[in-house]
Amino acid sequence: MATKVVMEALSPTMEEGRLVEWKKREGEPVAVGDVLAEVETDKAVMELVARAGGTLLKQVVAAGATVPVSQLVALIGEPGESVENGAAPPKEQEAQATPPAPDGNRPVSMPRAPPAQAVTESAPAASPTGRVKASPLARRLAVERGIDLGAITGSGPEGRIVVRDLEGASVQPAPRAPAGAPAARAESPPPRQVVPTAGGPPFTDVPLSQIRKAIAKRLAQSIGPIPTFYLTTEVDMERAWDAREALKGLGEGPKVSFNDIILKAVATALRQHPACNAWWQDDRIRYWNEVHVSMAVAIEEGLITPVIRHADLKSLREIAAESQDLAGRARERRLKPEEYTGGTFSVSNLGMLDIDEFTAVINPPEAGIVAIGRIVEKPVAHDGQIALRRRMRLTMSCDHRVIDGATGAQFLKTLKAMLENPLALVW
Repeated sequence: MATKVVMEALSPTMEEGRLVEWKKREGEPVAVGDVLAEVETDKAVMELVARAGGTLLKQVVAAGATVPVSQLVALIGEPGESVENGAAPPKEQEAQATPPAPDGNRPVSMPRAPPAQAVTESAPAASPTGRVKASPLARRLAVERGIDLGAITGSGPEGRIVVRDLEGASVQPAPRAPAGAPAARAESPPPRQVVPTAGGPPFTDVPLSQIRKAIAKRLAQSIGPIPTFYLTTEVDMERAWDAREALKGLGEGPKVSFNDIILKAVATALRQHPACNAWWQDDRIRYWNEVHVSMAVAIEEGLITPVIRHADLKSLREIAAESQDLAGRARERRLKPEEYTGGTFSVSNLGMLDIDEFTAVINPPEAGIVAIGRIVEKPVAHDGQIALRRRMRLTMSCDHRVIDGATGAQFLKTLKAMLENPLALVW
């Protein structure tokens, strides 16, 4: 009897996955551990691998379809084996994500979080059939921007095309497939932001990506039931500015950003104020003895929060290196689930986008998040005189079920003192 391959949960929040691309064709032999397909979850693009050998008898789900976790996506068996009795609905129905009735067959294939070198950057530039190899995000962006991947030289391992290779690439029509060539496989949904054209349709509907669905669900969980209050303070950043300039002059190690300094200061302040380093758990409050700071990173389709674990125990140089690595892989959708879950407090920074002040949405079950505005020179009273000083506004969003007003204010007071006296971060 044919063995089922099902969609399985790859992250704690995954409820459905979009099958980006099949890596095995129907009729091809399959060995245990072979990559069958690439799957877009709510946070990353991962691999669906075979846990049994044989022949790929049927692709139940068409590339581009979104299906819920545990739904049948393919069948593996012996060559020539019939699949009519294998509970395999046609691809047209499967694209609508109608779950099959369970029949006791055990799932033997599951997506796995790929190793650091294997997610999307490990294949050669072209397959034996001549198909250009590129990461799923790079392939989708190329389609959206009208870039011919055949004219791009990849800089990934073994020449694979990655997102950075598309920067500065000329936009040109993709080559037309020759007569008799197989139809192109379905790519990712079109981009969310659509530029209107004169004389075009009155509106354009864009399917939700998996990450946009996850963001919408998380926001509804946060804004609705969480009683949130906000605290804002303004920080003198002159000394922090001087400290960063001094670090830049060293010329060794990773480049330290203001965001890295803020992450370090937040982690150190949380160590002193454990009441803010907590989770709301419905019937209890979990106060963490470890400090894991989530940092908001904007990606093409939304937002993701990689986590710097034990941030209070790491040096500024270590935080700078780790934040750069996590942010880079987040933008390429290559983070593993354990790298974007488990945060105890969050930081969101829009200062680099010229935003003076904003309020950030709490990332449950965390109880707090700090929103960072830009550093701007302004005239203020200093040492009895009016002087131009670099200032920055911080706004803390607090879950009132966990953090009281005075508790949050004391935390912000400590955070402000550390940023105004950065030597406190190495004391």
